[in-house]
Amino acid sequence: MSLTTVTPGKRLGITHDYSAGKGTYVRNGTIFATVCGKKHIIENEPGTLPIIAVLGKNQESAIPVVGSEILGKVTKIHAKQATVSIMMIGNVPCRKDFHGIIRLQDVRATEKDKVKIFECFRPGDVLRAQIISMGDQRSYYLSTAKNEYGVVFAQSSLGNTMIPISWNEMQDPKTLIIENRKCAKPF
Repeated sequence: MSLTTVTPGKRLGITHDYSAGKGTYVRNGTIFATVCGKKHIIENEPGTLPIIAVLGKNQESAIPVVGSEILGKVTKIHAKQATVSIMMIGNVPCRKDFHGIIRLQDVRATEKDKVKIFECFRPGDVLRAQIISMGDQRSYYLSTAKNEYGVVFAQSSLGNTMIPISWNEMQDPKTLIIENRKCAKPF
């Protein structure tokens, strides 16, 4: 990752070599800076161009890339996917809103045809996942297929903090009610 200071209008590269990121614009195939700040070159997934971005002093924050581990909060549940608001990438908090989607086939590594999203996640759950694809324009594709990924914090339907009792169940310690979740393996 390169950290050169640039000013608005500074030529950063060409679209043949880079994708334009935050703090940049493209004119006639050339990428220019739009703000004063540090030039960042972010490696992307294999086979795609690296992203070139300029982040001002107050704008530096985590930028999602394929392979990154995230901490996020489940915001919506649908029959075939869960929507996640990404709060942290690695150990760096996100200042900008990034969203991710966990599809049915990305919840577990085995028995993918038996997965039911509403038995794995609930709105409000905090989970650990990995970015597996840049997804579409609105969301990144996330996976909890590895043992270390899944729900790390959840509240029961009564509002009590639950604890994991197996890889797919959490229990309310006050009422002893058990709810299904795709739990992350504790470190």
